[in-house]
Amino acid sequence: MELVAGCYEQVLFGFIVHPKPEACGDREQWTPVADFTHHAHTASLSAVAVNSRFVVTGSKDETIHIYDMKKKIEHGALVHHSGTITCLKFYGNRHLISGAEDGLICIWDAKKWECLKSIKAHKGHVTFLSIHPSGKLALSVGTDKTLRTWNLVEGRSAFIKNIKQNANLVEWSPRGEQYVVIIQNKIDIYQLDTASISGTITNEKRISAVKFLSESVLAVAGDEEVIRFFDCDSLVCLCEFKAHENRVKAMFSFEIPEHHVIVTASSDGFIKMWKLKQNKKVRPSLLCEVNTNARLTCLGVWLDTVPDTKASLPPAAEPSPVSKEQSKIGKKEPGDTVHREEKQSKPNTKKCALTGDSKKATQESSLVSTKKSKRVDVLEKKRKKKKIKTMQ
Repeated sequence: MELVAGCYEQVLFGFIVHPKPEACGDREQWTPVADFTHHAHTASLSAVAVNSRFVVTGSKDETIHIYDMKKKIEHGALVHHSGTITCLKFYGNRHLISGAEDGLICIWDAKKWECLKSIKAHKGHVTFLSIHPSGKLALSVGTDKTLRTWNLVEGRSAFIKNIKQNANLVEWSPRGEQYVVIIQNKIDIYQLDTASISGTITNEKRISAVKFLSESVLAVAGDEEVIRFFDCDSLVCLCEFKAHENRVKAMFSFEIPEHHVIVTASSDGFIKMWKLKQNKKVRPSLLCEVNTNARLTCLGVWLDTVPDTKASLPPAAEPSPVSKEQSKIGKKEPGDTVHREEKQSKPNTKKCALTGDSKKATQESSLVSTKKSKRVDVLEKKRKKKKIKTMQ
């Protein structure tokens, strides 16, 4: 496995982690080894995503850079957005979804690196997005004070919900039965079957990252050194522990045989890996840490040995199985404004370094059309692939 982290200093770090335990009393220790540093962006890094082959990074320089982790080369860059890249999410090995401050959500073919769909998703910035485990739905939040539901099967916006404040994060649970919307230090927990808020958790400081550790346990980090585990059913804090010396900026969790691991990155420059206990009331134990001496902003873990069972988003021709889910997500609550969109959001027609029949492409009705729409002008993809700098 390999830790990848971006920072304000425009650098992407890579650290290979050897999970072989080293005897140190009763404490298990892993060993991180510096693999590479790569300075590809011209501004600070703001987002990172990984699948079984590639790592992609987003930046305030408005570009998305692609790295082939098996060959350890830079694969190119995507230049469709005209604002800071705020979020990147892979769904399996075939699709990448990006959001940015230009209000666009873009769906990319992660094999050919073509833009399959570009949608004007929010009137303001897209601040975050999350894909349902089934790949059939997505949620996004933006600075227009809305929570939007996307039907990825039919390729259109399904619902717009006025949440009256600008949310900074949204996250589906592992089984997709509930989701959380984060506004500053407040966590609203929504149930999919009712589309209503089942509870609210208030953190002490502004929240910068959340991760579901199970269907009901949520890890919460923010503008403080502490990480807390909350039970989304009882709304009780199960555990809290000091993870860093400065605010926690990003978290990532994964499971391998005999280990459930959470990784944290902080403005103090440290990346730390923690082994979670089966009882989430027990403080996790530190497996390893590494100091990058940089102000970290985003984090991912490349697991090259873990098979990816989610091959792609559902084909557009597949009958939509989400009609019931949509009606529940769009259910109106007292004090909330919910709009159902019958028509597809107007796609962005901007030709940002794209070639081909862009007019035809903007009329496509599916997010996952296999037709070649707009071929991305991948920077440096003229086979001038840059070797990632290996750390000595």
